Amino acid sequence: MLRNEGDRLTRVVVCSPGEEYFRVGNLEEHNFIQLPDRDLAIRQHDRLKSILRGFGSEVVDITELARHPNSVFTRDTALCTPGGYIKLRLGLHTRRGEEHWMSDLLKSIGEPCAGEIIEPGTVEGGDVILAGTVAFLGRSIRTNDEGVAQLSSLLSTMGYEVRIVYLPDSILHLDKVLMAAGPTRMLSCSDSIPEESLKGFEVIDILYENGSSANIICLGNNQVIVDRSNREVITRLEEHGLLVHAIDLSEFAKATGGPNCLIMPVERV
Repeated sequence: MLRNEGDRLTRVVVCSPGEEYFRVGNLEEHNFIQLPDRDLAIRQHDRLKSILRGFGSEVVDITELARHPNSVFTRDTALCTPGGYIKLRLGLHTRRGEEHWMSDLLKSIGEPCAGEIIEPGTVEGGDVILAGTVAFLGRSIRTNDEGVAQLSSLLSTMGYEVRIVYLPDSILHLDKVLMAAGPTRMLSCSDSIPEESLKGFEVIDILYENGSSANIICLGNNQVIVDRSNREVITRLEEHGLLVHAIDLSEFAKATGGPNCLIMPVERV
């Protein structure tokens, strides 16, 4: 069960890069900046899994989906909630099919399905943050109005107060500018997130315009995983008493991904 992204992470799905992540014929079509280095990417992903396991999380490692280089970014394919998972519908056309692949995996490990986003709606998991009684939902270039309406309805029936954040096209996902750093604490880019959206939360402010990103993994127990290049964020989180696991994820940044993109949180307690 998962109600709050700030709680202790106990079960997570990842997808280790094997072959597909390095088979990108058209970089732009798959939203890659450049081709990643294979050996380095594998070592970096192994380091991520090592930290997750060392924290005590069960790591379910799924095999890449054929002809889907972005399948390493498991976060976008589904949303796990207290009532089960919601099958999403991806906004990037080259990623369509990954939602079915993830749905099959979640069913196989005993997760019930609580609903799905259907055409013409699109929602990507990077645009959704569950924070106790509040669900933050980003309206972005990947999550459209119909998707927002469908997901808002599903989450409202679970008791969430849905707060919609409208993002400019320059911001791919909500998790670039907002993420849980604890049960009642949010890491927020104050130049991108309206102050009124964060009512009821303790806020750690950073600036997106300075090159910082809120894309982190909250492990719980005041511990987080951050890309080591995200220096302002590391400093700010440490100032607030968090233990930061800073790791190199340069080969995933080449496909515009960060730490949060690489995990599908299934259970938090």
